[in-house]
Amino acid sequence: MGIYRVRNTTNGKCLIGSSVDLPAMLNRQQAQLRFGAHPNRALQQDWQVLGPEAFVFEVLDELMAKDEPGYDPAADLRVLEALWLEKLTPFADRGYHERPKPIV
Repeated sequence: MGIYRVRNTTNGKCLIGSSVDLPAMLNRQQAQLRFGAHPNRALQQDWQVLGPEAFVFEVLDELMAKDEPGYDPAADLRVLEALWLEKLTPFADRGYHERPKPIV
């Protein structure tokens, strides 16, 4: 489990996400793009224009499960994903994420 990235090698834009099963999630991302069903419309459009050879699917960080009964990694994955989003800032022309709304 951990953090993954779908990176456009042509323009450098990327999509960051987290999953408890990284190989399955990366496979899912590729399948959605191949079938034209990815929920991120901008990413899907770039995939259709540039083709699959313009994208790489990467594991950025792995999270080791805690050896605790009933451990739920959801909160840890959210924190780790937030750290990567802050580090890579994949917003606007740098990525496929919408800029987070400011907390009021």
